[in-house]
Amino acid sequence: METWKDHMATQTEAQKELAELIVTSLNLESVKPADIDPEAPLFGGDLGLDSIDALEIALAVSKRYGFQLKSDNPDNRTIFTNLRSLSEHVEQHRAAA
Repeated sequence: METWKDHMATQTEAQKELAELIVTSLNLESVKPADIDPEAPLFGGDLGLDSIDALEIALAVSKRYGFQLKSDNPDNRTIFTNLRSLSEHVEQHRAAA
């Protein structure tokens, strides 16, 4: 039986760092950072993350990268789509910070 891991895209270095931050900040003991597919949905998918987890991720990102992910940002649905989109957003804004 194939799983989502069988079709997983390779993580970039920035995505690896962010995946580690997500796993650590959310205490996802059953998930290895390397197992988070950059293209898989962060919410409603295999990770089972919810809106509270989004707040935790936003807090961890602000502490690590020095900029705020604001809860009222109209682009949040796009930003938090998957690891790839979140990583791209972090990379764009951490460079500006």
